[in-house]
Amino acid sequence: MLDYEQEAERYDALRGGEPRAAAAAEAVLGLVPAQARSLLDAGCGTGIVTRRLAGARDGLRVTGVDLAAAMVRQAAGRLPGAVVRADSRRLPFPGAAFDAVATVWLLHLVGGPAQARAVVAECARVLRPGGVYVTTVDKAAAHNVGSDIDAVLASRPRSPVHDADADVESYARAHGLVPAGLARFPGLGQGRSPRRTIADLRRGWFVTLPPGDPLSERYADRLAGLPDQERPRPEPEFTLRAFRKQPSDPAS
Repeated sequence: MLDYEQEAERYDALRGGEPRAAAAAEAVLGLVPAQARSLLDAGCGTGIVTRRLAGARDGLRVTGVDLAAAMVRQAAGRLPGAVVRADSRRLPFPGAAFDAVATVWLLHLVGGPAQARAVVAECARVLRPGGVYVTTVDKAAAHNVGSDIDAVLASRPRSPVHDADADVESYARAHGLVPAGLARFPGLGQGRSPRRTIADLRRGWFVTLPPGDPLSERYADRLAGLPDQERPRPEPEFTLRAFRKQPSDPAS
């Protein structure tokens, strides 16, 4: 498992930087009603997407939340006074505080189904009736683009999936959130090359293949045997789901 305290400094550079952030922010805002005046970006990381959300619409107040202190420092530099260190499973805001809430690339990181449900429950709690919750789903699956790299990695031990589309919808419905839209956007700059995948493998990107483990090194050797070691393979395409909070929700 990656240490996000250590990853903060290089996080953006290894994940597509500003182009990917721009694509993500545009897709999120495409699902957020034009009349929204407040948006919470829960699990905001370095704030690279959060800043673009804040700058894209006049009159939209954006707040970021993240648990990793190093990530919060990065985000606070981009949005001074608008970032809070907090756990997205226990948000430090009153109920019905926001017109929109987003969790971009967050649910796949939580510790299990109970934790994913807790995040969705909190997002629903702080969302105003009629407001919209936007979240990425099926993140790991998006990285399987049918390349030769994916073929090498196909037999690796799999991690449990915490952000499966159907599961996230069930968590949302349990808290008065109904489907309200879908969008997809490219992971610009995230097409994997064999050499980059080996580097990711050796720094703990793949949870079930710990750095230095003999099994990890066997996969690294197989990846090293692929052609075009520096050539990026196709980029992933990420999926966003939107859910609207029903006005009749008893929790509102």
